[in-house]
Amino acid sequence: MTRYPALIDGEEGAYGVIFPDLPGIAAMGKTLDEALVNAEEALRDYVIEAEKHYEEVVAPTAIENVDTPPGCALVSIPMIRLSGRSVRANLSLDEGVAAFIDGEAARRGMTRTAYVEWMARRVAQMGG
Repeated sequence: MTRYPALIDGEEGAYGVIFPDLPGIAAMGKTLDEALVNAEEALRDYVIEAEKHYEEVVAPTAIENVDTPPGCALVSIPMIRLSGRSVRANLSLDEGVAAFIDGEAARRGMTRTAYVEWMARRVAQMGG
């Protein structure tokens, strides 16, 4: 999976994310989590548009080569290509883990499948 370096700054209630390799591509959020989710979507939208117009997708700079200005945090955002096609994945989970997933999904108004997909994307954003 390709990861793009990004700089996040701001304060509670107003965070911003920019991509040093992609001038003009930015995201915002009231929370860090929301800003990171929006950054992933902005990155995906950039790639979709570039490919749609037969433009070259800019390759990411190695994260260790990115300068981090004071007050900013350096993160990496995964480029997750959504195909729009579902695949069946038969999983066996510990009963307690399944109960946790079902509880969190219900709390967020999501299906189990939507929650597991959302959770996997969040882990990918954290580099896990």
